[in-house]
Amino acid sequence: MSMQNQPASQDHPQPEEAIATAKALLSASRPEDACHVLRDLLREMPEHEDALYVFAVSLRYAGRFEGARAALSKLQQLRPAYGRAWQEQGHLEAALGNTAAAKTAYKKAVARNNSLLASWQALENIAIEEDNERLLSEVVENRRRLAALPPELLSVRNMMSEKRLFKAERLCRAFLKENPQNIEGMRLLADLGVKTGVLDDAEFILESALEFEPDNRFARFDYMNVLYRRQKYAESLQQAKLLLEAQPGNPDYLAAYANQCVAIGNYDEALEIYESLAKQADKNAGLHLVHGHALKTIGRLDEAIASYRLSYLARRDYGDAYWSLANLKTYRFSDSEVESMRWAESLPSTSVEDRIHVCFALGKHYEDSEDFAAAADFYLRGNALKKDELQYKSDAITERLQMQRQVCDTAFFAQRAGSGCNAPDPIFIVGLPRAGSTLLEQILASHSQVDGTLELPNIPALASRLDGRRYKDEDPRYPKILADIPVDKLREFGEAFIEDTRVHRQDAPFFIDKMPNNFRHIGLIHLILPNATIIDARRHPMACCFSGFKQLFASGQEFTYGLDEIGRYYRDYVELMDHWDAVLPGKILRVQYEDVVADLETQVRRILEHCGLPFEEACLKFHRTERSVRTPSSEQVRQPIYKAGLEQWRNFEPYLDPLKHALGPVLQRYPIDD
Repeated sequence: MSMQNQPASQDHPQPEEAIATAKALLSASRPEDACHVLRDLLREMPEHEDALYVFAVSLRYAGRFEGARAALSKLQQLRPAYGRAWQEQGHLEAALGNTAAAKTAYKKAVARNNSLLASWQALENIAIEEDNERLLSEVVENRRRLAALPPELLSVRNMMSEKRLFKAERLCRAFLKENPQNIEGMRLLADLGVKTGVLDDAEFILESALEFEPDNRFARFDYMNVLYRRQKYAESLQQAKLLLEAQPGNPDYLAAYANQCVAIGNYDEALEIYESLAKQADKNAGLHLVHGHALKTIGRLDEAIASYRLSYLARRDYGDAYWSLANLKTYRFSDSEVESMRWAESLPSTSVEDRIHVCFALGKHYEDSEDFAAAADFYLRGNALKKDELQYKSDAITERLQMQRQVCDTAFFAQRAGSGCNAPDPIFIVGLPRAGSTLLEQILASHSQVDGTLELPNIPALASRLDGRRYKDEDPRYPKILADIPVDKLREFGEAFIEDTRVHRQDAPFFIDKMPNNFRHIGLIHLILPNATIIDARRHPMACCFSGFKQLFASGQEFTYGLDEIGRYYRDYVELMDHWDAVLPGKILRVQYEDVVADLETQVRRILEHCGLPFEEACLKFHRTERSVRTPSSEQVRQPIYKAGLEQWRNFEPYLDPLKHALGPVLQRYPIDD
């Protein structure tokens, strides 16, 4: 059947076929026919995002501008971070002669996806027409850089911005197969590794890129950041030094060097650099922000607050500055700050990232002000935006945790008794975020024989390596692969963990790894480090889940941005911990946060006994211990135990039915007292 004779309507339109047909009709200069095809599809699937986008384009080409505007408005509500929708808005406004509105839309487009070449080109044309030198200087470099890229790599960048990471990786690898030494392609593939959590691949790719081009500072900067993310701080510091040697006065390299100094605990040098840079670039919002983070980490709270304020003064819609103040947990916003946040949140030009940060900060403000309806509204809005950005799927995690129970049974561990490295050094604190793990870490780190470290990435990274690189539809190899690992290899893994984490330790015989999500990998931990201590930090499910829901995490913890999602995750966690208790009896000490608050000394003595440590009074006075704390609870653990936070979730109970439903039978074990 020819396209001309194809019926405009189908009883059951298939989305991919209908969209492909519409695109072909557009290419054939038949936008009205494309509209008909997509209108039929959208009657069946009114929120199909790809169909809405192509429908809006077809309507614009057909001269149906109001219809195009309505389709774009709906698409932007469904998918606020979709840059192409805003680019199409720019094209629409330009077609209507609304230059100012077009410029605003194009700016929103590149803020969401900085690889949209058409938007940069349009902004360049507008800047030339307006004789706007400031805008022109901003956009020309971006346009030229993108225009110089091979088309395949430009497509990769666009796919990455649109979260189509699997397709982006496949295209990037195909390009590099034909162009194996293309540094920009290697940088993009490494960035894909970072985005998917395969940091060892990213490190190897960038190391190889620097062998090809040792003077490529862009690749070296990326390499430094990957090493930093892998917590290889000595190596990332060395890369920062090499960048500074190449360009001693480069402010970006100076700031990066200061960041590495913070990572290794050299706060004096870092703060000196931050302060010097701040004087030279008072309007650099990001610089003031990292300066504030460093000051917060070492407990210089008043100075941190001052830096965060300078950050939002440098850019009034800088959401991270407001959230950093809220995330101190003890800060209270002024009326003028609340007004600025509400202004930024309502501003159409505010980026999605800034809007998310502002929503969480306003949620915290209104909760502190006991306006719980307003607080709930902002928490729900912020979480919805973040959830849309992450596209987290609960089913995949549930299946993974079920696999742990299937593979790691009693017989499995009995057959491997005596495997691994016998070092007793690590104390793993596991559980969910916001369950009291930082408090337990601070208590233990106050003991003379225990070093506090960080949320170390080593165990999840090992699990990721064992899982290997897979296609999207392939079954996971981990944890099934645990059954195939030789005993000597398990010992090597344990020894490598002890050696690789030594950089984070001081001189104490024991150290803490408080990566919460290690509860997923207790089987792996027991195989490679059978004498390690494990503590499960647990908190009432309603309190724990709601506390996680209202927390905006710097990275990870994707399950916290929906009430159903976090409830399911808590339920899966409890079921898996029940399994570990059954197959490794006595291995794990469960510490209930509410019990620690009610009777600190009894719980401290339990914890120390489980760790084989003598009682020390300093553990009861944990808030006096001076050490760097980088988690959201950093200011709370510098104070004595307090009970005010135990029941905060009750103020939001009218909004938490989805959470209760998702928790299901878990709530029967932790009943809600009326």
